[in-house]
Amino acid sequence: MKKVVCDFCNKTIFSYYKIKRDNCLICEKCVKKAGGVNNINQFLDTKETILEKMKNNYNFPSTKNNNQNVLKNQENESNCFLKPIHIVIMVILLFVTAGIGSLVYYLIYSSLYFKSKYFFDIKNSIQKNTDECNDLNNHIEELKNAYINFQQIDYGNATYIDNSSYNYKRPELKKIKNSKNIYNCSLTVCRNAQQQPFKYICKYFNIKPNEESLEQFEKILNDFSAAEQGKELLKNERTKIINNIKLKLPFLIKTFSSENTLAKKLGFNQIDFSQLYFPMFVFQYVSAGGNSSMSCKITFDIHNLDRFVTYLSQIVKFKKSVQGQRALMTSTLREKIKKRDNYTCQNCKNSIFIEPNLLLEIDHIKPLSKGGITSEENLQTLCWKCNRNKGNKYNE
Repeated sequence: MKKVVCDFCNKTIFSYYKIKRDNCLICEKCVKKAGGVNNINQFLDTKETILEKMKNNYNFPSTKNNNQNVLKNQENESNCFLKPIHIVIMVILLFVTAGIGSLVYYLIYSSLYFKSKYFFDIKNSIQKNTDECNDLNNHIEELKNAYINFQQIDYGNATYIDNSSYNYKRPELKKIKNSKNIYNCSLTVCRNAQQQPFKYICKYFNIKPNEESLEQFEKILNDFSAAEQGKELLKNERTKIINNIKLKLPFLIKTFSSENTLAKKLGFNQIDFSQLYFPMFVFQYVSAGGNSSMSCKITFDIHNLDRFVTYLSQIVKFKKSVQGQRALMTSTLREKIKKRDNYTCQNCKNSIFIEPNLLLEIDHIKPLSKGGITSEENLQTLCWKCNRNKGNKYNE
C-alpha cells in the first residue's frame, strides 16, 4: 500500500485535504496551522499562499468567535445609531433649559417693571380712560340685573321619603329640585312645553299676558341688548387704549404679556363675557319609579326675548287709549330709532362718528312709570352716560 505524505510537513497521513490548483495534499494539522478549513480555498489557494498563511500563523476565529464578533459589530452599529439621538436629546435639553431660564428672567423682569415709576407714569396717563371703561363695565353689570324674578306659584313644601321594601336605586329621583325657574311636571306637560314654550312659560311660571308684563320684558330686552353690545364696545375700547400705549412698553413686556395681563396691571376691571345672566326656564319630568326623566329648557337670550315680546303683544288686550299708537321694543325698533337719530346722543350730541366705541341706548322720553308708552315719538337715542343720569326724570 502506497504511503500518503503531506506536501507541507512531509509526514505520513491517513486523512487529508486536496488543494486542486497545485494538486497537492495537506494534513489536518497543517490545515489548523493555516487558520482552519474556513481559511483555505481548495480551488483558489496555491501551495505558496498556504505556506504564507502558515508562516504568518493566521488564527481565524471559530464559528463561536464569529458569532461573538457579529454581536460586537451589531453593538458598535447600535452605538453609532444612538449617537444622533443623544445629540437630539442634548439639543432638546438645551432648549428646555434656555426656555425655563428665559421664563424665570421674564417673570423677574416683569415683576420689577410693573412696580417701576416708568410704568406708573404710563398708568397715570391713561387713568381717565381706565375709569371711563370701568364705569361702563359697572353699568353693563347693572343692565344684566334687569330681569324681574317672576315668582312661581307657591305650592308649599313637602318631604319625600322612600319606604319601599326593595332596594330600588331610582337614580332619576335625584334630578327633582325645587327652584323658582324649575317646574316639575308630567311627561305630557314637558312634551307640550317643547312644542309651545312661550305658552307654557306664561302658564306655569306665573307670567300674566298683560301690558305690565309686556312692558317689563321689553325693558329686559332693551337692557340685555345694550349689555351685549356694550361688552363688545368695551372690549374694543380697551384693546385700542392698550395698543396705543404698547409703543411705550419694553420689547419683552409688549411681546410676552397678554392683553388681559396688561389690562389688569393698568387697572381695568375684568369684563364678564359669559351669558349666564340670561334667565332659563326648565320643565322637568321624572317618572314615578325614578328610572327615567326628561327636561325641556328655554333660555331667554336676545333672540328668544325678541320673539317672546312679539308673542305677548299678540295675546295682550291693550287699552283702547294706546291701541294703534304703541310699538314693540324689539331689536328692530331699537336699530330704527338709532338710525333715525343718526347714531347721535340727543342730549350731549356725542356720536359713534366722534367716539366709535360709544354705547348708545334707547330711552323713553316720558318714562313708562309716568304714563309714557313705547312709540317712536316717545323714544330717543341717548349715550349710556346721559341715559344713566336721566333715569326716570321727565320735564313736562
